[in-house]
Amino acid sequence: MVISQNPMGKKLVFLLIIVGIIHCGQSKFIVYNTSQGIVSDKLNVHLVAHTHDDVGWLKTVDQYYVGSNNSIQGACVQNVLDSLVHALLADKNRKFIYVEQAFFQRWWNDQSEAIKDVVKQFVRSGQLEFINGGMCMHDEATTHYIDMIDQTTLGHRFLKEEFGVTPRIGWQIDPFGHSAVQAYLLGAEVGFDSLFFGRIDYQDRAKRKKEKSLEVIWQGSKSLGSSAQIFAGAFPENYEPPSGFYFEVNDNSPIVQDNVDLFDYNVQDRVNDFVAAALSQANITRTNHIMWTMGTDFKYQYAHTWYRQLDKLIHYVNKDGRVNALYSTPSIYTDAKYAANESWPFKADDFFPYADRANGYWTGYFTSRPSIKRYVRLMSGYYLAARQLEFFRGRMNSGPNTDSLADGLAIAQHHDAVTGTEQQHVANDYSKRLSIGYKEAEELVSSSLACLSESTLLTRCQNPVTKFQQCPLLNISYCPASELDLLQGKNLVIVVYNSLGWERNEVIRIPVINDNVIVHDSKGIEVESQLIPQAEVYVGLRNYYVKAYLGQSPPETPMYWLAFTVSVPPLGFSTYTVSTAKRTGSTRSLVYTYQSGEKSRFEVGQGNLKLKFSTGEAKYANYVNVRSLVEEEVEQSYLYYSGYNGTDQKDPQNSGAYVFRPNGTYLINHDRQVPLTVLHGPVLDEVHQQINPWIYQITRVYKGKEHVEVEFIVGPVPIEDGTGKEVVTKISTTMETNKTFYTDSNGRDFIKRVRDYRTDWDFEVNQPVAGNYYPINLGIYAKDNKTEFSVLVDRSIGGSSLEDGEIELMVHRRLLLDDSRGVAEALNETDCVADDCRGLTVQGKLYYRLDPLGEGAKWRRTFGQEIYSPLLLAFSEKDDKDDWLNQHMPTFSGIDSSYSLPDNIVIITLQELENGTTLLRLAHLYEIGEDKDLSVSSTVELKKLFPMKKIKEVQEMNLSANQERIEMERKRLVWKVEEPSRDGNVLRGGPVDPKELLVELAPMEIRTFIINFYGISDLIFDA
Repeated sequence: MVISQNPMGKKLVFLLIIVGIIHCGQSKFIVYNTSQGIVSDKLNVHLVAHTHDDVGWLKTVDQYYVGSNNSIQGACVQNVLDSLVHALLADKNRKFIYVEQAFFQRWWNDQSEAIKDVVKQFVRSGQLEFINGGMCMHDEATTHYIDMIDQTTLGHRFLKEEFGVTPRIGWQIDPFGHSAVQAYLLGAEVGFDSLFFGRIDYQDRAKRKKEKSLEVIWQGSKSLGSSAQIFAGAFPENYEPPSGFYFEVNDNSPIVQDNVDLFDYNVQDRVNDFVAAALSQANITRTNHIMWTMGTDFKYQYAHTWYRQLDKLIHYVNKDGRVNALYSTPSIYTDAKYAANESWPFKADDFFPYADRANGYWTGYFTSRPSIKRYVRLMSGYYLAARQLEFFRGRMNSGPNTDSLADGLAIAQHHDAVTGTEQQHVANDYSKRLSIGYKEAEELVSSSLACLSESTLLTRCQNPVTKFQQCPLLNISYCPASELDLLQGKNLVIVVYNSLGWERNEVIRIPVINDNVIVHDSKGIEVESQLIPQAEVYVGLRNYYVKAYLGQSPPETPMYWLAFTVSVPPLGFSTYTVSTAKRTGSTRSLVYTYQSGEKSRFEVGQGNLKLKFSTGEAKYANYVNVRSLVEEEVEQSYLYYSGYNGTDQKDPQNSGAYVFRPNGTYLINHDRQVPLTVLHGPVLDEVHQQINPWIYQITRVYKGKEHVEVEFIVGPVPIEDGTGKEVVTKISTTMETNKTFYTDSNGRDFIKRVRDYRTDWDFEVNQPVAGNYYPINLGIYAKDNKTEFSVLVDRSIGGSSLEDGEIELMVHRRLLLDDSRGVAEALNETDCVADDCRGLTVQGKLYYRLDPLGEGAKWRRTFGQEIYSPLLLAFSEKDDKDDWLNQHMPTFSGIDSSYSLPDNIVIITLQELENGTTLLRLAHLYEIGEDKDLSVSSTVELKKLFPMKKIKEVQEMNLSANQERIEMERKRLVWKVEEPSRDGNVLRGGPVDPKELLVELAPMEIRTFIINFYGISDLIFDA
């Protein structure tokens, strides 16, 4: 159609339009009043529009984002965010909150500058608020506190850089139970004003509804006390809207039909429903403010369907006048609660374990997918070390970096990732992302070590000559770099890096193919070493899994492990060489084999610790420490719980990825037909036991160490009998522990547990095993009036103390039925190489030690940190004629040679950021009263920590480094508590003097800094 451009033509068109409107009848368009704010004398219903977007679960993170693979689940986050832009533009009073930065960043990178400007305006006006702000909504049971901090920091830094905002609210609405560390560390110490969550035990929720105590002041740390408490709220039911108020396309809730000319007009009915639901919730909530979470998983894919109904509800409910409805956010709600000047109930400790019904204890996922849990933990420690090496070398504008590994690790902290509650193809996707990140970080680590070994100059190294290899499959005895034929005139060079702030003396083990070898340190001094015959069990693991991972069969299995003790400086490396011995080389292990039926006694351990066994009862050992005078009978056994198979018609709850519901306990008897093998040597002793056809165990005692290492290889778990199995190892003593034991919270604080008891309510015991299981990331211990018994782990795991004096840990799960919690898949992990498919085999380690009462914390904290940050090995080779050690720096330490960190302090982040500044986090490892010597404040000297750099400026930040600490403290809300404070004087480190540069840390304190260093040009100018 062509329209005349003259003025008369335009007027004519306008008149025709007006006439047309008149002839067509009066418009029915209604302008809804959505501008209502808080009304002080009414019940205020805060309508919080949100979507909960799992960063992987039934589909992978990318499939969820683009909306592919919809045969599994119709979900597309891209549609959600696209749709929101138009919906928020339509009415400036509408509000929305968004959480998962892994999705938002994908979407943000796809947008035009025009759309970005619109979204930035939404953020400035408060229409769009970022809540939580991490890359994902991390789990709280199976995550390590360092990973929780890292993934939150990654999201927070993006939001600060792009929008200039700092999230105020914690929003952990879907994780399956809630940790003390989340409350005080990832809540108060991040700078959050409140924390909201959805899942607490059904018994606890019922009691809190009656007492109006769903909202509390949560003090998660005994050490930091009231200085790190937070307002916390559990939702009355879940994170969804009240029943009847779901408005996604095709949802079956009644809409608000307000056109009087059409059938089914229902405005008053819908208003009555709204008021009834609001009053019902008000009866279990304090103050005249309640929150409705208007959304759920992957909702608002067509946002207009929600906002059309919410507009109408706000308009008509407020016209009705009995209650006040408003568009809100958790920040507005928190401020309203604070303004009410109410006193709130006090909450300590945590919300574990979580059960949603009598036989529905979500304690199975503490162990589900144990291999992924181990992979995540390994990559976490590696990421910490890689960032340190990147800092020492200097971050490059191009080339390999740690960003990909950071992203893979961040996504893996999601509450359906490291938990093991995702579908198998999604688990594969998480592993793939970690592998891709590792490969790039591996390249960075190798080149950084090469640079540091070739030069210690401050100038940035560009192209080092030395080539290092690493061995990510070393645990299954596959390390091509160490499997050199040394008889061909080659020497193996091993650089050992220590990412901790204290010197370490530890045993390393590598596979070798030659038996006549010798080890020298960087000064050319021979190092005592030991050759350990390769166990047959490793041959099977190596051959199968190398082919599974690399697509090709490995070469012939090396005959030996070579073990020797290394000494490595803090934040530095040492160099060792392995070569052919001209005369006497490594000591071969003495091997003793005890046949079944043979009765004799033997002893392992060459230092203070001795284990004394009887071949007739090899699961029993007499534990003797001649230094501490601790002696105890220790029994280690294996058993399995059969997974419940849903045969109970009244409650057909199965065991599955989430839920642990045992259906009988079955002790696994030792296979007495297989000989017991004992190895002795100058470095370590080992006891090899074939427990049954699918469980193999190696017990180790190292020279100079006072703990026991137990390596277990479990699987494939047999299912030919049609029964799923949950495999447990149990370590028993004669100690009288009075039902009490202690488990860590995300690797940080230890929390007291009492069997069949809950602090906050009268606990009705329905599942005496599953209901007493707790998550373990660092360790578990028990004590009586004279002894402490500690067990440390190498990954997240579930465990308990079901009888006095014993500790049990669930090491593997293989189940045949789904537990009806949404994943719709049995936890039956299977590996395939060509047509050879087998159930998953899990290899892992646990460590135990007995100490006099009050003396166990030092080992738990120090050695626990060494488990998290294992020594990093890099391999190179040289010819006999090469003077490698004189052409390289054989030792290096990033800190002053006369300095090491205090025994109770650890560096958890040392990272050069994109803008050239440095992010440093220091953590105190001990709680108040945990150790008589180390539960005290300590000081770190920054000048000695960075001897090769000159500090220009130090800014103390909040935990996620998105605001200055002093600003965070200035804004902190101080809430009234019903109970008086229990903490007395809370210790905190003081301000950092810019001249002295001393950082003081009190027990359990973590301090975060952004540091600016002078550049080389600045130093030259100053000179």
